[in-house]
Amino acid sequence: MHLTRVAALAFGLGRAFATAPASQLLSRDEAELLGRGLAEDVWDEIKDGLSCAGCETLVVLLKGLALLGDNAFVDVLQSVCKLTNSVDEDVCQGAIELEGPIIADAIRNMKVPSQTSKLFCINFLGVCPYPKVTPYQVPFPTEKKAIEGGSSRPAASGKDPIRIVHYSDVHVDHLYTPGSTANCTKPICCRPYTEDDEPGVSTSPAGPNGDHNCDTPVSLEESMYAAINEVAPDAAFVICTGDIVDHTVWNTSVEYNTFSITDAYSRMAASFPLVYGTAGNHEAHPTNAFPPTAEAPTSWVYNLLSTSWSHWIGDAAASSTSSRGSYSVKYPGGNLRVISMNTNTFYVQNYYLYRRVMTLDPDGQIAWLASELDAAEKAGERAYIIGHMPPGDNDAFHDQSNYFDQVVNRYSDTIAAMFFGHTHLDEFHVSYSSYDAQTADTAVAVQYVAPSLTPTSGHPSFRVYVVDPETFAILDAETWIADMADPNFQTTPTWTKFYSAREVYGPDHPAGEELSPAFWHNVTEAFASSPDLLDAYLSRKSRGWEDIACDDACREQEICKLRGGRAEDNCYEPKPGIHFKKRSLESRGHGDDCGVSVLRGAVGSLAVEKKAVELVSARVEENKRLLI
Repeated sequence: MHLTRVAALAFGLGRAFATAPASQLLSRDEAELLGRGLAEDVWDEIKDGLSCAGCETLVVLLKGLALLGDNAFVDVLQSVCKLTNSVDEDVCQGAIELEGPIIADAIRNMKVPSQTSKLFCINFLGVCPYPKVTPYQVPFPTEKKAIEGGSSRPAASGKDPIRIVHYSDVHVDHLYTPGSTANCTKPICCRPYTEDDEPGVSTSPAGPNGDHNCDTPVSLEESMYAAINEVAPDAAFVICTGDIVDHTVWNTSVEYNTFSITDAYSRMAASFPLVYGTAGNHEAHPTNAFPPTAEAPTSWVYNLLSTSWSHWIGDAAASSTSSRGSYSVKYPGGNLRVISMNTNTFYVQNYYLYRRVMTLDPDGQIAWLASELDAAEKAGERAYIIGHMPPGDNDAFHDQSNYFDQVVNRYSDTIAAMFFGHTHLDEFHVSYSSYDAQTADTAVAVQYVAPSLTPTSGHPSFRVYVVDPETFAILDAETWIADMADPNFQTTPTWTKFYSAREVYGPDHPAGEELSPAFWHNVTEAFASSPDLLDAYLSRKSRGWEDIACDDACREQEICKLRGGRAEDNCYEPKPGIHFKKRSLESRGHGDDCGVSVLRGAVGSLAVEKKAVELVSARVEENKRLLI
């Protein structure tokens, strides 16, 4: 098989790096190849379109840079970021200073070519086909008993329902300043970054209660809590599926994140008697950074969440939170177990996971989930699984999503429902016992994905679920919004019911019956047969803020995504040219609204900026004596 010089170099150096300790120096010949002349070879390989082989060549070039140390890696990537002019210099400087050492360590230990390097190319540059899922059978404490008909979801009790509230991605910005610039050059606005952004000077002043270019002011956060108490004063409990901290990912700190998390959960405690929380990817410092074991970099946030939640979940569950960021606890008002997963350990922008060989079950989350569900099954309990990132989303690694889905299928009769956030959109995903035969009969579970409070993807919102008090099955799901187009929004936000899932999708569904997995599959069937119904759903994703133009191919992909309880089955295909500008709503899947990675964009620019390739190559050439 013919290999170009660059492709051969990628393979040869990848093999050399893979068999040597990360600290081992390069040979003289390898240093020469990584130095003078390589920039032209790399650029010739990729200038007409980046291929998978070309991307892995770039990874080898980055590996040469990473071997010079974290400081060199950070310095050059900061320069690459500034070269693109895609974000402001302080954003380049701050974000890459935080993210850089984590990904430099991963690249130093990354085998090229390998499954990990391909996943890196997929998620950083939008190229390479997804590798097949690594075969792994999750060990279950007990085997599933065969049931005639395939399912034994309990019948409705017929008793008066209870209500449960779910909100997500509050992203409260404590530096939000009314009157400051709402249309700025930063990833998030409504702060006086410069003198021209100051109130009284800005030409696009932010209102006191929020703007679509900005994160949530405290006034809007408090307005939502007050509205929940008006709409559902008798709510059995509240679910908060994470992301408390704002989107200034280039300027986070342990101290600021601690303040934000503590303040938010204190306000929730003053508003609601019982809250079940999860860890969002923004809770960490740096953003998204959750090692596959509970290492020192995240121990502070796990301990903080444990303290913030302990009065709701008790000492035993709080202790579990301290060790892995997840917990399992019995709801005191019924026969229900609430299991909070730390799905950040499956997140494609968690750069700790791009190691030499990816951990099959980071931090033992999946095995732990299986043991908790097994205990619930033996006790005759129903279970809710809550987490931040939906395992069916394209932000989830295929391997871990597949293993999670194995657990869901094994304990599908115990799982009453699953609740997630992260995408900022009003969505759902259906899980199946057979993804090759997706029917109402093979639908086994539903992932309810709540829209966000922060207005960057639509009107601020929360959900209210109508629930059977004995089976804890979902009987209805209502989305409530504060319409920012309302002239009175900036004075006093008004919260109204946007829609009811039962009223919109199942007006003839029997009263008191569960919105079962089969029900939601049939909703996708209705979307497939009626473009108008699907277009209305797409509008609801942003709570009526933006209508998405969607052709036949787009509609087909959307339906596939809704049926993608496993990430490998949601039909998402990466597009070359990933960058770090603000995302727009796209039918093919959300982008970076919940974890804007500036470093990922800087790496992506290597595929389109010859000067960026030259910057990396020049630094390696300057220091090749250190690698020999």
